[in-house]
Amino acid sequence: METALIGSFISAMATVLGAVPLLFVKTLSEKWKDILVAFTAGIMVSASTFGLMPQSIEESNLIQMTIGLLIGIFVLDRIEKNIPHIDVENDSGIKSFDAQTLLVIIALFIHNIPEGLSTGFSYASQSEGLGTMVAISIGAQNMPEGLILGVFLLNSNVSRIKSFLIVTLTGFMEMVSAVIGYFTASYIDWLVGYGLAFAAGAMLFIAYKELIPESHGHGYERVSTYSFILGLLLMVYVGYFWG
Repeated sequence: METALIGSFISAMATVLGAVPLLFVKTLSEKWKDILVAFTAGIMVSASTFGLMPQSIEESNLIQMTIGLLIGIFVLDRIEKNIPHIDVENDSGIKSFDAQTLLVIIALFIHNIPEGLSTGFSYASQSEGLGTMVAISIGAQNMPEGLILGVFLLNSNVSRIKSFLIVTLTGFMEMVSAVIGYFTASYIDWLVGYGLAFAAGAMLFIAYKELIPESHGHGYERVSTYSFILGLLLMVYVGYFWG
């Protein structure tokens, strides 16, 4: 339990760490944003493919893994389709904290719930190192997400301190959902296999639907591709030494 709490806390607070540069700068280089996003995509694809899906099959069976994976994809698809997204380029013209800005903040709270559940489910698994792998994966995704959210808020004329606090609160929501996921899977054994596959589906959807396309839209496709591969290899090594 203590390890799960520490891991989920570090993963959630990675959102806050990503927003730290906002205390000093207000702009974000497209090249470095693409590199970081692609690196994160590689991490998430690797953790899902080599960690979560095989462990889900081991703790349940192929059918349950398939069902859980599809549920994870479907849930993230509904979230992606029905709530607004942060688009720093298109929303940079917003000059005030309005209803649209508030809606984006609420959307990030909702978006972080399945991510937190993924971390919690992983720590409830029989695989000792899987929770660490997923916490690193989600944390890596949270860092650029926190930075992008902070830039969006600054462009909406929210002060640096308030922007930082809002990013912190979105990370806290992820930690709460991680604890819920951990306790739920710990007390309902048959749910673990589904939960791990759910986490894999959610992470794969984020990687393929959001991160990879976002990293290939500004002319830095080649360097982003190498960054993706490095992220994938990093998680292979993490799984090898902590798995």
